[in-house]
Amino acid sequence: MNGQNGWQREAIRQQQLLRALWRRTDDRSVALWVREPASRCAQSLAAYRGNAAAVAARALATTFPTVSQLVGDQSFEQLARAVWHRHPPRQGDLAAFGAELPAFIEGDAQLASELYLADVARLDWAVHGLERAADAPAQPSGLSRLASDDSATLRLVLRAGVAQIRSRWPLVTIWQAHRRTEPDRFEAVRAALRAGQGETAWVWRDGWRATVDAVGEPQARFVERVFAGDPVDRALACAGDGFSFEQWLRDALARQWLDAVVGVDDSHVSGDSR
Repeated sequence: MNGQNGWQREAIRQQQLLRALWRRTDDRSVALWVREPASRCAQSLAAYRGNAAAVAARALATTFPTVSQLVGDQSFEQLARAVWHRHPPRQGDLAAFGAELPAFIEGDAQLASELYLADVARLDWAVHGLERAADAPAQPSGLSRLASDDSATLRLVLRAGVAQIRSRWPLVTIWQAHRRTEPDRFEAVRAALRAGQGETAWVWRDGWRATVDAVGEPQARFVERVFAGDPVDRALACAGDGFSFEQWLRDALARQWLDAVVGVDDSHVSGDSR
């Protein structure tokens, strides 16, 4: 019984410490659990808070490199600290931390003038997630059903992690410009912004690195319906006459976008949609 009570007390002590680090409890209550004077406990918590927030900022800068470049190091560190306090990590792996950043940016009054920043954050997060995803199967299951079954009875399942992000901003042009080194690399961004050009980003993996392409409206509509779980015939109808399913399928097989071909009523975990 004493062992069990000791384990429970330690679990409560750790919970209280974490709540204090995120400023969700009174520092004085933590002092009682850690058995330290209140003044020393406050000093220790301040040091822990500063270190944890700095680690979180470095982790987010790795996950959101384009956002970090756009706002600058100092502003990004402040942004990361704010996110850390509002949405602290739920697990020990900081690589999984940051899903809330796009929505946080969208709702932050100080960032309201950075109109495309939230979409850039969504793209950074999609790239990060795809590069951490499991490898796709070499051959999609059920592929032969496309030749033998009615397309109204089939749906496509994309590999986990692939993502499509629509934006009213030149999202792909912005993202790609931040990965180039030419002196005029941002001229295309300025031209696209002046033209009011929106782009749809298609995120897929080539080997272990994520690739970001801009796709046209027919493919964007088709992929949206695939992510929604629509039958193949309905997705094709939504794509319209400008879409070549044969070409898309060749690319999907060569680049491992496709995980499976299943019946419309079959359960299967699909990829990621934005």
